[in-house]
Amino acid sequence: QVQLVESGGGLVQAGGSLRLSCAASGVTWAMYGMGWFRQAPGKEREFVARVKRNGGMTYYSDSVKGRFTISRDNAKNTANLQMNSLKAEDTATYYCAATTVGPLTTVPGDYNYWGQGTQVTVSS
Repeated sequence: QVQLVESGGGLVQAGGSLRLSCAASGVTWAMYGMGWFRQAPGKEREFVARVKRNGGMTYYSDSVKGRFTISRDNAKNTANLQMNSLKAEDTATYYCAATTVGPLTTVPGDYNYWGQGTQVTVSS
């Protein structure tokens, strides 16, 4: 009964900030790598950021590097995505995902578990 629940989405103006959170249950969080993905209406789901099981290594898509920060707290079974300097093109539904695959991956199909998503809308 692995469950991931995202929260923190909302409506912000361009240049603003949001902090997304992911709460995990029914899982030993430290055993999973995790990532954030996003999907805009009519478009494919795309990779945003990922972090290793121990939180020691992170990787970002070129479109968000320098603006977004991914983190995790295995003791609390949580993960976060701090989003700064938001742009209109960041508008999407954001998903938290977890994987047991060893190598870090940006492919959605490699992730075993997904949250329901939280909407982020950036007005220009």
